[in-house]
Amino acid sequence: MHRHELTDKEWERIRPLLPPARGRHSLKGERRFISGVLWLTRTGAPWRDLPRRYGNWKSVYNRFNNWSKRGVWERLFKELQIEPDVEGSILDGSIVRAHQDAAGGKGGSEAMLWDALEGVLRRKFMPLSIPEDDHGTSS
Repeated sequence: MHRHELTDKEWERIRPLLPPARGRHSLKGERRFISGVLWLTRTGAPWRDLPRRYGNWKSVYNRFNNWSKRGVWERLFKELQIEPDVEGSILDGSIVRAHQDAAGGKGGSEAMLWDALEGVLRRKFMPLSIPEDDHGTSS
């Protein structure tokens, strides 16, 4: 079993929630299809990089898209949703990444605010040289 694939326990939980098969049955099966989608979501890879063990990437994409349009994923996620254990939950901020430009800024938050305001409020055009009393009149 590969790292991103469904475990037997996960599969037993999901299998009864799946819709009845429509059209041709997948050669790789429902479990491989869902494992392929999970592989994509966990790795962030593009569809075309889906490993062949999950089937043809285009077939997996089309099936994923059909399930999305029919609301299968939404129903599946709602059914699998559990109540969080607030007291036992852990929030770990060590994996939160900032954009590369967020580090090493000069000054503090006040300096950044003034720099941002100055950039927004800076004039981006030349003032008109028409006298005030000539506005709106035509000859």
